[in-house]
Order: sequence, then structure tokens, then C-alpha cells
Amino acid sequence: MKVAVFPGSFDPVTTGHMDLIKRGAGMFDKLVLGVLVNPGKTPFFSLEERVEMLAWLTKDLANVSVKSFEGLLVEFLEQEQASVIVRGLRTAQDFEYELPLAQANMKLNQNADTVFLATAPEYSYISSSGVKEIYRFGGNIKEMVPDLVYKRFYARSEERGGTYAG
Repeated sequence: MKVAVFPGSFDPVTTGHMDLIKRGAGMFDKLVLGVLVNPGKTPFFSLEERVEMLAWLTKDLANVSVKSFEGLLVEFLEQEQASVIVRGLRTAQDFEYELPLAQANMKLNQNADTVFLATAPEYSYISSSGVKEIYRFGGNIKEMVPDLVYKRFYARSEERGGTYAG
């Protein structure tokens, strides 16, 4: 069985992420979405919310599971008995950033291969940080995130008094 891990903060999950998840699910027997705990960032959505949203958004993909992790990605790979890391590439700069990470992961675990999926052109401009920035300044993010995420964004904003402190 070929198991792959698609790691990320998924804060928020975007339509680009969903495209890559569906495509990755079609390539592997099992795809584990690894929601990263990044102590260096203050997320918009809690870890639990991100895991829950991803689980709901992928409920119809029988071979996809969602788990959180912290620490080294290669340790999470071993825990999940996976040998492939799935990463999306939007730009040449993404490749320049991702290639050394892939090489470091392979150095730490020689069985850790990275598969790069080119983002579909209609999603190439979308990033989680860009979505939050557009939202912060009152722009429309409806086409950039799944409907569930869109609704949660605005519900969260109302909880915070109608503002996003980012």
C-alpha cells in the first residue's frame, strides 16, 4: 500500500488545497493530511478547527484521513508508515523553497520521497496567508476557500467583534 502525507498549516484551507488533496487522493492508496502545529505562528483557526474542517471537507474521500502533528515531518511519516510527501507548487519561488526541504527530509529519512504537484492555474494565486490578508482588508475571499471555511471565517470575525487582528 502506497501511503503519502500532505503536510501543511491549512490556516485556512483553500480551494487550491482542496484541488491538491483530491488529486493526491487519486494517486495514492492512502493520503494523510498532516496539520502542522507551528509554535512560531498565531493561527486564525485553532488546530482543532482546522482538523475538523479538513475532516468534514474530505469526508467523501474514503482514502483520506486528517491528523495533527508537531515536530519533524519525517517522524510523522514514520508514524503513519508513509514514504511519500506531497507538496503543491504555485510558483518557481515555491520550488526554490520546497526543494531544500525535500532534500533535508530525504537526508533524515532516505525513504522519504517528495512528490511536487503543480497547482492548477485557476488556483495559482491563492495562498493561506494571502487569503487572510485579503480578508483583513475587507476583500472578497469567497472564491478562494471552500464554503464551510468562508462561513467559519465570518463567524469567527463576529466572535471577535467584527475584526480580524491577524
